[in-house]
Amino acid sequence: MSVADRPTQRAAGAPASTGRAPAAADPSTTRRSIPDPREAPIDDSVAALPRVSSERLCPDALRERFRRPPMWAPEFIDDRWRLGPDTPRPAAVLVPLVPRGDGLSVMLTVRTAHLSSHAGQIAFPGGRTEPQDGSPVGTALRETEEEIGLARARVEVLGQLPTYTTGTGFIVTPVVGLVDAAHRLEPDANEVAEVFEVPLAFLLDPANHQRRLYRWSDGLERSFLAMPWRRPDDGREFFVWGVTAAMLRNLYRYIAA
Repeated sequence: MSVADRPTQRAAGAPASTGRAPAAADPSTTRRSIPDPREAPIDDSVAALPRVSSERLCPDALRERFRRPPMWAPEFIDDRWRLGPDTPRPAAVLVPLVPRGDGLSVMLTVRTAHLSSHAGQIAFPGGRTEPQDGSPVGTALRETEEEIGLARARVEVLGQLPTYTTGTGFIVTPVVGLVDAAHRLEPDANEVAEVFEVPLAFLLDPANHQRRLYRWSDGLERSFLAMPWRRPDDGREFFVWGVTAAMLRNLYRYIAA
């Protein structure tokens, strides 16, 4: 089970967003989906942020960053205003960083088209916590192994980012790990249509972070982040957005702090 993408809402104290939502959640509106997030216009009024230096994006620098965390605050933490009285269920995802010749890349999945929810969306491997997991790390590694066949022995866990509470009822812990470049994958064809990689430098460059605002016909608006990436070899676009993009933005904040 993947924790798939959803629109994001600004956390208290985070940089201002142009997104607006009802003060009191209305069950008829708060769980709406965005038909095609690519159609939402880009908000160019958001202030630019500095790029992370390449020296901070190498394995040794990341190991040191997680050994000695800086003072920082995540920019996005939840969609809990959409949940109503429901209690969110624990879950975890792996943020897999793979060493390649030109730097680290981030491994992502495309969910299969036949799934009942979030079909075709881009997500980190992961899912809901089971009693035997013992920790968010246990959940992330187990779910990743079940979902894409990445053996946990091939993952060096660096640490965790703050939890993110999704509007679909999960409180998700992102677990960041370095993946042995010699890994083998066996994706579960029932859940995963494709596994692909995006350069970490691209995803952590705020110049590639788009703030978008979707408006429904009755005036409700929702703000979210997007990081569209076009694969060089075939020109195919992968539209990274919602919760996945919000977690990557938090990783940017953590490394840039």
